Amino acid sequence: KVPPPGPELAVLCYVTHGLIGREFLPAPIPSDAQSDKAHLKQCEQLALNRRQKRLCRRDPGLAETLRESVRLSLLECRYQFRNERWNCSLDGRGSLIKRGFKETAFLLAISSAALSHALAKACSSGRMERCTCDDSPELQHREAWKWGICGDNLKYSTKLLKNFLGSKRVSKDLRAQIDSHNVNVGIRAVKSGLKTTCKCHGVSGSCAVRTCWKQLSPFHDTGRLLKFRYDSAVRVYSATNDATGETQLAGAHRHNNGPRPTDLVYLEDSPSFCRPSRYSPGTAGRPCAKDTSCQSLCCGRGYNTALRLTTLSCHCQVRWCCHVECQTCVREEEVYTCKKH
Repeated sequence: KVPPPGPELAVLCYVTHGLIGREFLPAPIPSDAQSDKAHLKQCEQLALNRRQKRLCRRDPGLAETLRESVRLSLLECRYQFRNERWNCSLDGRGSLIKRGFKETAFLLAISSAALSHALAKACSSGRMERCTCDDSPELQHREAWKWGICGDNLKYSTKLLKNFLGSKRVSKDLRAQIDSHNVNVGIRAVKSGLKTTCKCHGVSGSCAVRTCWKQLSPFHDTGRLLKFRYDSAVRVYSATNDATGETQLAGAHRHNNGPRPTDLVYLEDSPSFCRPSRYSPGTAGRPCAKDTSCQSLCCGRGYNTALRLTTLSCHCQVRWCCHVECQTCVREEEVYTCKKH
């Protein structure tokens, strides 16, 4: 039996399951969202524990940043798995997060990455009161905002994230170690995309003065990296360190020294996700590409072919001056969907 997730990771389970549930999808910001009353109400509506709600109430921008992290993680997860049997569906998410599958590992990593990314961006944009730009040398915060070169504060966001999760010393519990490892993989993925960007100031475009700041890569780059980590994830088990007597993660033969800090790790093989189950709705009815994904996605059941009419702009011409006129054409195309039986 696979042990349940560790309590210190409740907020990430909440992000991957609770907040992303239909009733918690990011809602439009109310007109009085800047008021203290609206902010406190937002914090109370989120499924946080008492300590996390206290941290949320202290910073008026934190609640909306949590919602933004949900949007990031959900959209990126769906994009990366758009051609997979498991497509990051909301159905079955509660059961999935309780298991030790590769998909569970990805959910934890993409959620921690989204939280870290969203917090850093919120700091640099001035949407959170308790943090500001990154602490690059010789760069004053007010001057940075004035010139629009406020760096993404990943250092503060990582510190806030770990404080928010409440993670302390490493647990001896195997599942807690695995979850903690995968959370850190997500944070490392964001950190690996931190780059230095510079801007020149001077007469006639000269670079007499150059200002540099830290900037995160687009979150899509992070998602692509974590999908690569998912594809090469390492199955692990618990082993005792002969030197210290402590339990630690051990992997396959090619990972004799345990998984690398950048490896996603999992405990058990995933189901096929072909048929409806408590983990996913299955693949029946899913659209597929005839020559590339239908065979795998439809799990050998075959696919249905239908014709669909689509409209598109065609026969476009440029008119003097600066105006483009197009006709509307109708095109017939084939659409393929996986059969149910």
